[in-house]
Amino acid sequence: MTLPATSGHAARTAEDGPDHRGRPEPPAPFTRRLRTALTGGADTPLVHLGNFEVEEQWAVGEHGLPRLRFAAGRAIVYRLDQFALLLAGGADHVVLKTAPDPDHLGHLSGLGLDLPTVLAPARQRPERTVTLDVLDDPALLAELGRLAAAGHRLLPHGFSRPEERLAERTSLRPLPPAAAVCKAVNSKIYSRRAAETAGLRQPAGRACETLAELADAVAWARTVLASGGRVVVKDAFGVSGSGLAVVAEERRLDRLHRMVADRAAAAGSERVAVVVEEWVAKSTDLNYHFTVARDGTVRFDFVREALTRDGVHLGHRTPARLTAAQHTGLAEAAQRLGALLHADGYHGVVGVDALVQPDGSLHQVIEINARNNMSTYHAPLHDLIVGPDRTTLTRHYPLRLRTPLRFAELRDALGGLLLTPGAPAGLLVTNHATVNAAAPPEGGPPGSSFDGRLYGLVVADTAERLAAIDTEIAARLHALTSGDRRDT
Repeated sequence: MTLPATSGHAARTAEDGPDHRGRPEPPAPFTRRLRTALTGGADTPLVHLGNFEVEEQWAVGEHGLPRLRFAAGRAIVYRLDQFALLLAGGADHVVLKTAPDPDHLGHLSGLGLDLPTVLAPARQRPERTVTLDVLDDPALLAELGRLAAAGHRLLPHGFSRPEERLAERTSLRPLPPAAAVCKAVNSKIYSRRAAETAGLRQPAGRACETLAELADAVAWARTVLASGGRVVVKDAFGVSGSGLAVVAEERRLDRLHRMVADRAAAAGSERVAVVVEEWVAKSTDLNYHFTVARDGTVRFDFVREALTRDGVHLGHRTPARLTAAQHTGLAEAAQRLGALLHADGYHGVVGVDALVQPDGSLHQVIEINARNNMSTYHAPLHDLIVGPDRTTLTRHYPLRLRTPLRFAELRDALGGLLLTPGAPAGLLVTNHATVNAAAPPEGGPPGSSFDGRLYGLVVADTAERLAAIDTEIAARLHALTSGDRRDT
């Protein structure tokens, strides 16, 4: 259904040219640069698809670590699809699992976002991605076919076989390359080998595609543990802490080894998809972002300071606290990796996790994510709202609810903490769908509670003010959700 609109191997380097007075021109907004790089035109209309957890599809048939996610957590993650609203423009369409809260759309449009037309399937199931919901809706597929005929292109969060089927059934031309290429370059095994080929620093470790390679990697890991270190075992297609285990004891290392080997044996295969690395000391986690155009031009977009805990992504902070030399090292790494990715058939956006060690040295590659990243969706907000002189924090706030929380109720509770046009500081709510995604269906057990997440971008003029706003937001949300709310 339609919802009403609310308003070669060598890298080529993108450079900003001078204006008529000889001064460098300011860079074009991120979304225009992205469209131009991938379609050849800044005004090409797009259909955005926020198919988060695309790694699940890439992992089909691979033998790595088991990834456990409860039904409620899966329902929340699939509603990250609403982030696509931030990347789209007024001429675009965004396919979401359900219609957004109109008051949240008003919050975004009031801050200056040119919002797209929203499409939603007639029926969504919390346990499946938005792509699978769309494939189950013939009327929506027909509507997407009409958009394809009008020149729209498909820009998914990531491109796997279900998105390829969607493109085939609607004739929407996808911006990413073939699903097989996207899967290959998103493997953590590819990340290690690309870093090695590019001569970039990464933690010591082993990429394992066979049981024999895994056995050798486990033997190497024992020497790291014996010297007092730790290792991390990663599923090649794990994401945000899922399929990742930090190991300090041989007994747990052996248990993980058996687990992976047993999965391969059950399938009658010698193939595995695992990475084993040394867990290195760090002072700062980083995420840097670049775009590989169809012609091979590589543009370094930005770098964010990443907030993580035990490998789980929690958010970003800007500006990243880097020296000029560290920033240059990341920009150079982007050029080398972009050249390799293009040579291997990939074009599109890329986010790379990196880290700074306590001595200030860089590990330029921890892993490569050749798909939209969380920071991809926030880039337009930095262009339009934040600007160069303010500090930001992107994060989510956990909630425990008994009834669904409407945006209007949230707005009233946050009061002056919510970002308003022209205000120097406040919270921009970037995703409200995740608040109520795990709510039980109507008619569920009375009094039952559920978890939710509120995603937002906190903006301030100083780091101290940013921290104070963040603390006050958390306190007000706790007061709101711990009291006796009534669904009025």
